[in-house]
Amino acid sequence: QVQLVESGGGLVQPGDSLRLSCAASGLTFTMYTMGWFRQAPGKGREFVGTINWAGGSTTYADSMQGRFTISRDNAKNTVYLQMNSLKPEDTAVYYCAAAPRNRRGTMSQDYAYWGQGTQVTVSS
Repeated sequence: QVQLVESGGGLVQPGDSLRLSCAASGLTFTMYTMGWFRQAPGKGREFVGTINWAGGSTTYADSMQGRFTISRDNAKNTVYLQMNSLKPEDTAVYYCAAAPRNRRGTMSQDYAYWGQGTQVTVSS
C-alpha cells in the first residue's frame, strides 16, 4: 500500500533552520505532485507548498515564500521541505501528501495520499 513517512521534525529556536523529509513507497513517485501542509494547534490544515512531478516547478503559500524551499529526489522517492528563519508561528504538525500529477496541488482536496505528520516546534 501507499506510505508517506515524514521525518526531521523537532524542537528548534527562532531563526533556526530545519529540513523535513518525506519518503514515499507503494506508488510510482513520478506520477505524483507532492505537497506539504501544516496544522497548528487549534487551527485548520494550511497549504505550505507543492512541487510538480519533475521537480521543476514549485508553488508556495505567500507566508512561506522566500523562507521555505521544496525539492524532490525522484531516484530516492523522497520530497524535502527546507525551512529557514523559523518563527514561533511556524510551530505545527507538518504533513506531506501526494496528488495525481495533473493536479496543481494547492488545495488539500487535490491529494490522494497523506503522511502521518511530523511535529515542528519553534520556541526559545
